[in-house]
Amino acid sequence: MEVQLREHLWLGLIIWMALFISDYSFTIACARLYRRGVNEKIVFEGSFELTPYYQKDIDALKKFSPRFLLALVLAVTVLSVLWFLATYVEMPELYSLALGALVLLQLAVHKRHLQNFFLFRAILKSDLVRGRIEYPRSLILRQSSLELCVFSAMFALIALFTWSIFVLGGALGCASAAVKHWQLSQSALKSAASA
Repeated sequence: MEVQLREHLWLGLIIWMALFISDYSFTIACARLYRRGVNEKIVFEGSFELTPYYQKDIDALKKFSPRFLLALVLAVTVLSVLWFLATYVEMPELYSLALGALVLLQLAVHKRHLQNFFLFRAILKSDLVRGRIEYPRSLILRQSSLELCVFSAMFALIALFTWSIFVLGGALGCASAAVKHWQLSQSALKSAASA
């Protein structure tokens, strides 16, 4: 499959765009469930969305987001240019690495979305969850960073055993997102301490 992804630009773009669109859709769906009553049992400090770039649109529950569309177009453009460049210099591994970083990071994020979606639905439809728990922003971001580190390590091990550049890209993509979330958690911690 990795070879087909390298040879056919459209295949990688379709897979990544489907995951990217699904990510935004799942975020909106989970944010709606959260507002419909999950927030009475689980309270997340700040925005439901972790990525600052999308917070205003997710908080407004926008089905259509110009920011999202801009990010989609930009990423498709960068991937396309990278594919043509990698083909021109006969280094298709560059494209595989970048595509793996984007696709496998999305799969890690989708795991979280699916977990939240089914948990939130269970909370709304039953009394299986009792009580109330509040998560400060710094903890939410730190937990996200840890989860992405675990995915990064898992993908790195798989890449080591399979010699897959695509999977190595996934390890690097998850590691990069983990570092960003760790930095955001530290900023949130400093903001809370100064408040």
